[in-house]
Amino acid sequence: MPFEERVRLVVDDAYFTFTHSKVEGLIRRAGRRYPNADLRRIDLLDERSLNRQLLTQLGTRSFVARQQNVVFQGFTGSGNSYLGCAIAKRACEHRIHSHCVRMPDLKEAWVAAQDSHGGSGTFLRKYAAFTLLVIDEWLLGRPMESMLGMLLELMERRYGETSTVFCTQYSQKDWHQRFGSGVHADALMDRIIHNTIWVETGTYNMREHTTLASA
Repeated sequence: MPFEERVRLVVDDAYFTFTHSKVEGLIRRAGRRYPNADLRRIDLLDERSLNRQLLTQLGTRSFVARQQNVVFQGFTGSGNSYLGCAIAKRACEHRIHSHCVRMPDLKEAWVAAQDSHGGSGTFLRKYAAFTLLVIDEWLLGRPMESMLGMLLELMERRYGETSTVFCTQYSQKDWHQRFGSGVHADALMDRIIHNTIWVETGTYNMREHTTLASA
């Protein structure tokens, strides 16, 4: 084998090893609730009525390039969280800095941040910086006034710069009320809904289906 060919193979191998290591690190640090979640393993049961074409489109990460948001909305157990984790993994595989967080945990982190000098700013910079942020259990509890202020500032920083995935049981018509129906609600809705892909995950309970299938 010519010397130049051997050098090319060594360089290719080193690049592959570096890229694989980087991707594995991104996936490991993404904080995914379901580590095995993968878009290529989505159970497309007819009962779920999932839009296969739309899921394939999301898998291309084109929505991230366009700084669009995604909402997975459906009944509890319908697979919102799994889909959010699967999208995060797909993004990591293409070296996109991604992070998953449950809304209750986001609230805890915000409360803790306010107890330290400069903590609020550090918190906002951290969560604004993720190219893809997946927020699970979105609006499960009605946010308090201070939480609404934080969410508004966070969405303002992310708007037009990054992509956010929301996993929720609540349809769009319920969001304004969940936000408290005030000026914060108006401002939050304005920064989220206009550039968002909505994915209905239906009413079929995948947890129950999985339990029965393994019985």
